[in-house]
Amino acid sequence: MDLVTLTSRLTFLRFPVGHVYLWAEPEGLTLVDSGLPGSAPAIADAIRELGHRPEDVRRLVLTHFHEDHVGSAAEIAGWGEVEVVAHRDDVPYIQREQAGPPPDLLDWERPLYERVTTGLPADPPAPVRVDRPVGDGDVLDFGGGAHVVGAAGHTPGSLGLFLSGSGVLFTGDAVARTPDGEVILGVFNADRAGAAASFARLAAVDAEIACFGHGEPLTEGAADRLRAAANRPDPADAG
Repeated sequence: MDLVTLTSRLTFLRFPVGHVYLWAEPEGLTLVDSGLPGSAPAIADAIRELGHRPEDVRRLVLTHFHEDHVGSAAEIAGWGEVEVVAHRDDVPYIQREQAGPPPDLLDWERPLYERVTTGLPADPPAPVRVDRPVGDGDVLDFGGGAHVVGAAGHTPGSLGLFLSGSGVLFTGDAVARTPDGEVILGVFNADRAGAAASFARLAAVDAEIACFGHGEPLTEGAADRLRAAANRPDPADAG
């Protein structure tokens, strides 16, 4: 795991699979996603390296229920007074009350999906309580106002989060960035049409910085890059 400073308040915790982001304010820390199961010790070490304590985490926002995003949530929730936030439509899956819907894979996605899932832990993530179910338009009290953007499609309750005071957008897996830097619709979607519509909604936000669940963040001019990508014909639909 690598630490990358994006702004004075925002740090990118780069994992091989499923990135994590840390937002720091005097009132406490907010984590966006928690990585795969077993990632909590590395996240705790990163927090200490940045001069904080794991007990300073006040909020954990989960962008959706997939294990590379909620895998260490239960452990992090036990660090102290941590409020766990997720979209209400993914809450049953995060709390392990129901099995979440599988992706509707296109032919070209199948070999990639097999490669990715082969490397995941065999055991499912531990269930974690969700203290604050949210929906589109809700606002969380950090980052000058963190606006929840409903981004259903990748999962029923995928969400984006836009920090209006700093121009930072967290997309979860609704949007991704390839190793060569191209911005794309996220893969492995439960509802591809819904995911495309959510991509357009996220691209409409006036973001300067975009933080993805997979791929390197965009650190300037993010809105223009997202809009260009959202308006580009998707060649995957033809394959």
